[in-house]
Amino acid sequence: ANAVLLASFPQTRPPEPQPDWRMAMEKMSQSAYECYRRLVHHTPGFHTFWRHATPIDLLSELHIGSRPVSRKPGRNVLDHIRAIPWVFSWMQSRFNLPGWYGFGFALGQAGIDLPLLRDMFSGWPFFQTLIDNTEMSLSKADMEIASLYVDLVPDPALGKRIYRIILDEFERTQEMVLKVSGHQQLLDADPVIQRSVILRNPYIDPLNYLQLEALRRLRSLKHQDSEQARELKEVILVTINGIAAGLRNTG
Repeated sequence: ANAVLLASFPQTRPPEPQPDWRMAMEKMSQSAYECYRRLVHHTPGFHTFWRHATPIDLLSELHIGSRPVSRKPGRNVLDHIRAIPWVFSWMQSRFNLPGWYGFGFALGQAGIDLPLLRDMFSGWPFFQTLIDNTEMSLSKADMEIASLYVDLVPDPALGKRIYRIILDEFERTQEMVLKVSGHQQLLDADPVIQRSVILRNPYIDPLNYLQLEALRRLRSLKHQDSEQARELKEVILVTINGIAAGLRNTG
């Protein structure tokens, strides 16, 4: 079907982006890159936060993919984590962080006027797709559910500090994306998907509650190879599959 559609489509070239659009995109790219790395690689305690506020430890044991979670063994997993388990872990805890983090900072801090950004959105299909995809990522995130996973972090102060950083960027990204697109709500440009997400997400919430409780019980066990631990892991596996199917996202 894809090949037939492409072959049947009129052979028209998309409009070339203007030079100032390219310059703006370069600024935003650099700003988003720096913001993302500042959180992931330069925020004290972030590795601990990620290990406890997501079910990444279970993903590494459940052998869902054909390859190990990390490319190389060792303590600094962040340097070697594969893309799929990285995104999967954040999606499971409803942060969906890799899909949007840093974009709001880039839109607001790169010294670019809002009228220029709106021109880029209306005249550059690439930028419009970038905004649309970010709206999708934001709509699938649920920061209230995510905040419950923060309670799994052993150090409450650390959990609250990093969650506040993430929440601030989430709110900034949502605000900036809506300003640029001119939409009142996320996914206004695609009401079918918007309605699907709105209707589907509440049915996924109970799976997150079950996963949270199972993770809490599992991590409190002294012996991780006991029969009780095995049963809890089976429950978590079911919730992982259910959440992934409901959100239609893995990694």
